[in-house]
Amino acid sequence: MAVESFAQMVELARNRGPKRVAVAAAHDPEVLLSFEEARKAGLEISGYLVGDAHAIEAIARQEGISLADFEVIHEPEPTKAARTVVLLAREGKADIVIKGQLKTAELLSVALNREIGLRDKTLMTHVGIFEIPGMHKLIYISDSGVVPYPDVYQKLEIIRNAVEVAHRFGLEMPKVAILAATEAVHPKIPASIDALALAKMAEQGWIEGAIVDGPMALDTAISEYSARVKGIKSPVAGQADILIVPNVEAGNIMAKGILYFARARMAGHVVGAKVPILINSRADEAETRFLSLAMAIYLSTEPATQSK
Repeated sequence: MAVESFAQMVELARNRGPKRVAVAAAHDPEVLLSFEEARKAGLEISGYLVGDAHAIEAIARQEGISLADFEVIHEPEPTKAARTVVLLAREGKADIVIKGQLKTAELLSVALNREIGLRDKTLMTHVGIFEIPGMHKLIYISDSGVVPYPDVYQKLEIIRNAVEVAHRFGLEMPKVAILAATEAVHPKIPASIDALALAKMAEQGWIEGAIVDGPMALDTAISEYSARVKGIKSPVAGQADILIVPNVEAGNIMAKGILYFARARMAGHVVGAKVPILINSRADEAETRFLSLAMAIYLSTEPATQSK
């Protein structure tokens, strides 16, 4: 059965702990508050808080948050804190890596390092999941956080990673729309050329377990009315589960537009690494961080009943 809401996701995540987290630059009130939300929701977590120890402890006192399940490691320098948490994950001491008060690039530069990083698959990408008012299902968007300007081969991996996440959420055959400005293919719109190539590659078996089409405008991808009015005949049109954006700029703007204009809720993390990596914006509130943590817990292991 497909997971259609964050309430379902959190409920399922309860059966997949306990998990150990490692937070880089953990002197972040919203990160610590998200852990308190996780505790109240019944998610079992412990681990390492790497950052300014004095600030971490001060935040915990001010917010009434217990640090009993966490080891605080004093490392106020962000790059060194990032290196510490990545090494903890690489050594098997942490199941999930979380970004605190540091820039995404500072954490990912270490995670992507070929010698000490967390590379696992061909490409690490970000998959965001959105619970949008008025929509009856979750919408998946990729890649809005890792690969700035992906070429067609990288977009192929972005699609595969997003499809794998959707499969884990119970979608047996997710519908993937490769977005561009319009359904028309135009040589001056590179995203449309890539989308056409990827749709053809999907037809030829390069992408398994999904129905893929493009190029497709956003309205055509999610609105059956728009698809009908435009006369677009496609099994994806108006029914897309996964939206593949042309580049990180488009994805980032879309994600924040959905959050701020539509008042949606979001969860997301980097996939394709040895462990999930949470790279929430430093402006994200505790709820978004909590949902991202629940997503990571849900995806990081099979249910306990299946592992016995």
